[in-house]
Order: sequence, then C-alpha cells, then structure tokens
Amino acid sequence: MGNGALNGAVIAVAGAGGPAGRAVLLRLAEAGATVVGSDAHPERLAEAVDAARYAHGGATVVGDTVDLLDPQATRDWAAHIEKDFGHVDGLVHLVGGWRGSATFTDTDLADWDLLEKLLIRTVQHTSLAFYDGLERSDRGRYLLISAAGASKPTAGNAAYSASKAAAEAWTLAMADGYRKAAGEGGPTSAAAIMVVKALVHDAMRAERPHAKFAGFTDVKDLAEAIAGVWDKPASEVNGNRLWLTEKP
Repeated sequence: MGNGALNGAVIAVAGAGGPAGRAVLLRLAEAGATVVGSDAHPERLAEAVDAARYAHGGATVVGDTVDLLDPQATRDWAAHIEKDFGHVDGLVHLVGGWRGSATFTDTDLADWDLLEKLLIRTVQHTSLAFYDGLERSDRGRYLLISAAGASKPTAGNAAYSASKAAAEAWTLAMADGYRKAAGEGGPTSAAAIMVVKALVHDAMRAERPHAKFAGFTDVKDLAEAIAGVWDKPASEVNGNRLWLTEKP
C-alpha cells in the first residue's frame, strides 16, 4: 500500500458509515493509514469497515460505535485510539444532516434543534477530544467537511447554513489555537475546512440517471482531496477553507 505522507498514520473518521465515509475509509486505507471509523449506525459502520478491509487486505481498519453527542464518550474514543495505536494523526469530520424549507418564514425551529446537535455539537466534541492528541502528532490534521451554503445562505436553508457556519467558526478557532501554540516555527498540526456544494455518489446517479448534479463533488473526489491534505505543510492548511466547488 501507500508509502506517502499517510503511510503509518492513524486517522479517525467520524460519520464513517455513509457513502462519503466509505470512500474516505477506502482511500485512507489505500494510502497506508490505520483507520478508525465511528458512526451512530453500527450495521452501516460494519459494512463500511468490511468493505475497506476487503479492498485493502493488509490495512488496519476498525469501527467503533460512539455517541458523539456525549462529550465524555468522545473523549474516551480519542484517548483509546491514541493508547491503542500510540498516536493519532487525523480526525475527518463527516457527520452530516440536512433540513430545509420552501421559504424563510416556513423555517421550522425544530430543524435547528436537530442540526445544532448533528452539525455543531459533534464538531465541538470531536475537536475538543482530539485537539491535544493531534497537537502531539507531527502531522495532525482536523478536517471539517462543510458546505458552500455556510458562506452564502439561501432563504430555505437558514438552519442548515447557520449550523454549518457555526461549525466553521469553531474549527477556525481550533486552528488559531494551533497557530498560537506553535510560535515562530509554525504549526505542525492543522485544522481546516473542506467546502463542497453537495456530495454525489454512484447510488444517487443510478436513481437519477438524467440529473446533472452540477457543482456537486463525487465522494471519491472528496476522499482523494482529504488524503491530499497530508501532502501539504500544516502552515498551508491551518485555518483555511479548501474549496472543492466554485466559491459563491
């Protein structure tokens, strides 16, 4: 397998059971990383982990069912990864969710209650849990997958866009922590945001064969971009939005 920047790295993937998670597990395993996935759905997670193991027979890919809405459970997860493997070099945050409305005034604040948990709380818990371990790494990376709508909200996506924007702000604050701690030499660890319009995968294309999915990012391309972050110096990554779609 890989002999590049990810070879021997230990990468945690939050939200690993969905289509994007599957693609990321596969790509990181191919690059030679040890991959530890988590998801709220044990069966979906097990299928994703098995697929990555099957595709890359020599890879270490494991799955942990973790409630990322529980801050102590999230801290315990981060601690046991570092204890079991000796270090942790990345957290890829793929936990998602979407709710929207036809118009601004149709917004249901119950959607905010849900998205605040999925899109903000899970980011807060994983970033706080993994911050120190990633700082101890010589190649630590925290990657938030976000949406272009955070920078240009639409009327029917108020709750979603506001949640994403808050998660981005939190991640940039994490990045500032790494910058300040590093001093003149610059950081060796980084927190950054990868921005897509939306994601598309093979099953979506099969269901809607005539759809163009304009501006969407294929999950395989997302996985490739994620793996490529470790090829860049932390100082080039830290505190930046890495755009995988056209800026709004």
